[in-house]
Amino acid sequence: MSITTPVSRRSFLIGSASAIGGLSLGFHVPFAGAAPAKTAQEVNAWVVVQPDDTVVIRIARSEMGQGTLTGLAQLVAEELECDWSKVTTEYPTPGQNLARNRVWGNFSTGGSRGIRESHEYVRQGGAVAREMLISAAAAQWKVPANECFAANSVITHRPSNRKVTFGKVATAAASVTPPKDVALKDPKQWKIAGKPLARLDTVDKLTGKQIYGTDLQLPGMLNATVRACPHFGGKVKSFDAAAITSRKGVRKVLQIDDATLAVVADTWWQAKTAMDALPVVWDEGPNKDMSSESIAEMLKGGLEAQDAFVQTTVGDAPGTLAKAKKTISAVYAYPYQNHATMEPMNATARYTPEKCEVWVPTQNGEASLAAAAEAAGLPVEKCEVYKLHLGGGFGRRGMQDYVRQAVLIAKQMPGTPIKMIWTREEDMLHGMYHPTTQCKLTGALDDEGNLTALHMRISGQSILAAVRPQGMQGGKDPVVFQGLNLTGDEGHLGYTVPNLLIDHAMRNPAVPPGFWRGVNLNQNAVYMECFIDELAHAAGVDPLQFRRKLMKNHPKHLAVLEAVAKGIGWETPAEKGRHRGLAQIMGFGSYVAAAAEVSVTDGQLKIHRIVAATDAGHIVNPAQVERQVEGSFVYGLSAALFGECTVQGGRMVEDNFHTYQVMKMAEMPAVETHIVPSGGFWGGVGEPTIAVAAPAVLNALFAATGKRIRTLPLKKHSLA
Repeated sequence: MSITTPVSRRSFLIGSASAIGGLSLGFHVPFAGAAPAKTAQEVNAWVVVQPDDTVVIRIARSEMGQGTLTGLAQLVAEELECDWSKVTTEYPTPGQNLARNRVWGNFSTGGSRGIRESHEYVRQGGAVAREMLISAAAAQWKVPANECFAANSVITHRPSNRKVTFGKVATAAASVTPPKDVALKDPKQWKIAGKPLARLDTVDKLTGKQIYGTDLQLPGMLNATVRACPHFGGKVKSFDAAAITSRKGVRKVLQIDDATLAVVADTWWQAKTAMDALPVVWDEGPNKDMSSESIAEMLKGGLEAQDAFVQTTVGDAPGTLAKAKKTISAVYAYPYQNHATMEPMNATARYTPEKCEVWVPTQNGEASLAAAAEAAGLPVEKCEVYKLHLGGGFGRRGMQDYVRQAVLIAKQMPGTPIKMIWTREEDMLHGMYHPTTQCKLTGALDDEGNLTALHMRISGQSILAAVRPQGMQGGKDPVVFQGLNLTGDEGHLGYTVPNLLIDHAMRNPAVPPGFWRGVNLNQNAVYMECFIDELAHAAGVDPLQFRRKLMKNHPKHLAVLEAVAKGIGWETPAEKGRHRGLAQIMGFGSYVAAAAEVSVTDGQLKIHRIVAATDAGHIVNPAQVERQVEGSFVYGLSAALFGECTVQGGRMVEDNFHTYQVMKMAEMPAVETHIVPSGGFWGGVGEPTIAVAAPAVLNALFAATGKRIRTLPLKKHSLA
């Protein structure tokens, strides 16, 4: 089988590097404790069958807790018609992918694209392998293949009822010419996909068998940690290596680039404590006076500036607003956020002049391979990356700075595996932060309370300009407008406004931005959904009814909104002291909505429950969708209630969880999830629901207190 994504070696290296800022049948992690499957037979690139009928399904995308590994395996197994109880998985390597003309397609895992962008070709992989197995069995029996069928890892000849298992014919199947056209099942016929099956990785995680990057052990391995200048744009001015070289276990103190030092020792704790004791003088660089206040002033200037990129224009919003009898205006702001993964950035590298290998939890194995090759100064053919499960990603592990550091350290100690782990403080101070933005919205209402015009001006950072400039469109960052476009499968506006203008004044402070789970959909949902609520109250109209009038041409948006309104009991009185709020948006290919119920007592907010609705088109594992929705609210509400990274003296202030707080279990509301798939498309699940968490709560909070909170996090505001 050959499912290919054509790409030249040059374009691969250029494209993957921009994300930085023979076949082996046993795809085990070398020296990590796993062993290659004995006598396993590759049927095609996606399916390996062992003699005992164990089916190994190869998964190119990364598993970081979102369940992609299980969902993709379900899709392959569905078409393969194998016994799900005998399914296991493994990662192919990016080096093998290149060597085989990228047969596994894209390794990048982000933007809720794991299933929605690879479902067709992974299903084809399973379907083609099934037909190859059937053909092999038919040839063994000397009967037509169309007289045979596969089910539960058994091939049956209908006329004679002869049977044979996959494991008995796998070797012969590997020699069968793959069919070119194999029809895929209608989702209505699914038996494995579409079902709430248990995740394949849960048991290993519960028993401690699962290997993460920080767990990895290799023979002869040393450990390292790094410290980079905490000031954005700063460098190392001087350091005194002699002060720590005699400490127990310390092997090497080195500078790996203009801004970064490393200590290599026998154990990580020895490296860490030695680094803590290392005398360092920093050159604070050109941004030493930058602060949250100066950044806010920069963004404030963009709200009225003329140099804005227009994304959406309908009718004449400026003219209509100028003539309107009644206008409402508000300014919102969203702060920097940190990915704050539980597992800090880490990678293990071994370098020789002949080969560079990296073991790493990464969201993009191909980008990690490109980063390793560049840092090692070797051709990509002489490098390899072995992916490990991620202890959290959220977009941070799509960037490759930590891979580059590990290789640069290992390059100075050839032949020795070096496991480099950042401290928590290093992880917090050297993130790729969710960008800060401000937004001014102005709307016009007619005498009947109808919205006649809306201007939405966003001022703030562009992620693409910093990390993926080839994605810019004539200087404009289209990702800034997530959820606000008029059309598009990725995320479009759910309201029809006769006069509409949405634009962006780009303002790029020196703080490095990155793709943070949910990306720009998060603040855009706050801005739009809270302001729609403001307009509804200004018009004297119920917020649900106000939205309904604007959503007549948006049935999928309206369907999820109606689902949460019904679930929360919107049109019946809430329990005394409780108040409700709504929000909806489309993003990452899916339609989502939330309704929150809160109370405020003596200035203390209590979120009692949230009802959520998701339409992702086709649903591969409904139980996993529910888990992702619940996890989305943990992430989104943590940001809304507590999350803020502040800048002083050209560096981040928050350096650990005592200053960058996340939700505790006792603070988590009850979540009720409604899955309302309309079919016909494949949407994402991991990120979209995050966006409606904050605006639903903020709108409920207004209903409870009459206070309109327009800047996050809520911890900065008095609710009394």
